[in-house]
Parts: sequence; C-alpha cells; structure tokens
Amino acid sequence: MAAFNSRDVYYTANGVLYAVNVDTKESRIVTTGRPWGVNADETFVGSMVTQVDPTGKVQPPTPPTLIPQRERMFGDKIKAGIPLTPDEEYAATKEDGLARRLLNPNSMAFVFTNLKTNSSVTVGYQYASIDHQQFNPVDPNLVLYAHEGTWHELDRIWTIRTDGSDQRLMYKRQMDMEIVGHEWWSHDGKTIWFDMQTPRSHDFWIGGVNVATGKLTKYHIQRNWWGVHFNSSRDNTLFASDGGDPTQVAFCQDGEWINLFRVQPDGSVTREKLINLSKNNYVTGQGGIEPNVTITPDNKWVVFRANMHGGTVQVFAVEIGGDPAKISKPEKFVATN
Repeated sequence: MAAFNSRDVYYTANGVLYAVNVDTKESRIVTTGRPWGVNADETFVGSMVTQVDPTGKVQPPTPPTLIPQRERMFGDKIKAGIPLTPDEEYAATKEDGLARRLLNPNSMAFVFTNLKTNSSVTVGYQYASIDHQQFNPVDPNLVLYAHEGTWHELDRIWTIRTDGSDQRLMYKRQMDMEIVGHEWWSHDGKTIWFDMQTPRSHDFWIGGVNVATGKLTKYHIQRNWWGVHFNSSRDNTLFASDGGDPTQVAFCQDGEWINLFRVQPDGSVTREKLINLSKNNYVTGQGGIEPNVTITPDNKWVVFRANMHGGTVQVFAVEIGGDPAKISKPEKFVATN
C-alpha cells in the first residue's frame, strides 16, 4: 500500500506495519496490532479488534436459517434431476464454508490510531465478518469495507468514517441471489465499483455506486469476460479483469484471460483480450493464485500476478494495445523484474 502524499511505501508482515522510503530505502516500524491500511494523508492507521460494544447498544443478530448451498444455488437443477458438475459441487462446498460465518458472527470494531499522537479510537461495533477494508484515496477519513460470507445472502458493501459516524450500507441487493463484491474505490474517491451479478452466475455487470448521490452505474459484460477481480483507470474509461477458470462463480468455459474493457459513448463496454492465462492455476485452495489487476496511471499497462510459468508466483505487466502474438501464447510472455 502507498500513501499519496509521501515517498513512503507501506506493507504489513506478521501483524506489523512497516514503511520503506523509496529514495533512501530505509525501513521503519510504524505500528503493530494487525493493521490493514494507512489513509491518504498519513494521519491514521486502521486495524480491527474482536470486541463487544461496551455500551450494550449493539446486540447479536438473530441467527439466520441457512439452506444447504447445493439447494440454494442449484435448486432448479436438482429438482429437474440434472446431476451437478464437479465444478458446481466444489462451488457449493466452498459456499457452505462461507455461510457458517453468518450463523454466529463475532462482534468486531475498527481501531483508528492517530500516527502523530498515537491516540486511538474504537468505533463501528457490529456483528459481522469484516474484511476488504480500504481508505478512500481522496477523503482521508472515509473507509470502505465488506461483510464477508455468502454474497447472495448478505448485503456486503459498507462505509464508515474514522470517528465512527456515517456508518452505512452502500448498496442493497434488489433480487434473490443477487451478488455484489470485490469492491474498490475509483481513483477520484467518488465511486465504489464492484462485481455485480443479477442473479449470481447468470447475468454479469461492472457496477458502481456514487458515494454522494447513491446513483448506480452498470456496464454489462459477457460470462467469459468476467474476472475474479476487476480494477479501473484513473479516469474511469478503462476497466480490467483477471479472468477465472470453470470452478469460479461465473463457471466460464473460456474465461482464463486478462481482459481490458473500454467504456463506449452509449454506456456499453467493449472487450479486448490482453493475455491468455490458461496456464495459471486460479484455485487458491489448491495452490493457485488470483491474478488481480491494476491499470498503470498512463493507461498503457495492466499489471497482475500469476503462476503460469510454473508454481512460482511472478508479477507481470501486459501492454494495452501491445503485440498480438503474445495474446494467446503465454510462454512468450516474460515476467517483470
């Protein structure tokens, strides 16, 4: 992670937050306590704590009644007597594990520590599995975070301020089995973008909600264009996805690609294949790696990670509009150094 206003790059290791100066290469310990991020003006570091609200105002929710995910996800197919594929069985088993987080969630809270005074506040008590915390890149006091679990059975995307105010759900699902997730900030801090499916595994979108107005933006994509993660350019005119194999939520049969999407005047997006990732192992529970994607500030490269040259994870950069000969031949594609 990097703050926008300094020459420091931050990273965590074994529950410690370090800063490395890009000019001097000197490293220093910033704080301990399992921190997850530093805000844009480097005044706060965020971390989490498992703790019950001392005021008693936040009480545990009523445990939901959970249906086995084979029935929840593939009920129509099961009723029709159609056997599930191995990939569908794997997906249902994975979701059963996530569903257990909803039965008896811990009470969690945010801890925001002032890096100048070392004073801390604990705010935002809630019974949920909290993850994916991200400081807004422009507003240093605004945080995006997620409720983890089965995406089709919870409302995932939330924000809170560092003083504990303005804690709110940013998008409420509109239909049964709808999912939104793997959210990220636009670079201007005005929009929360996310993977959106209406319903899950059937119709695919890049969705975005304006933080100030709540206005929803949707870009429709095809099944094989989907990715485990998406990201956007600084001007929101380009998006990228890292693809997925047939075990993922989209069940893509030809989805193992790094993709680029260009926003068109009519509100649609076009797709360009940047590199074939059929040699990458996407299954994280079986030694795989999710590539993730980042578009460089000049809109010329997409950076990602992969193990397509063997078991070693490497960082790659593929040129936007680059050599077409490299698109389908990853063996010609060389890792960055």
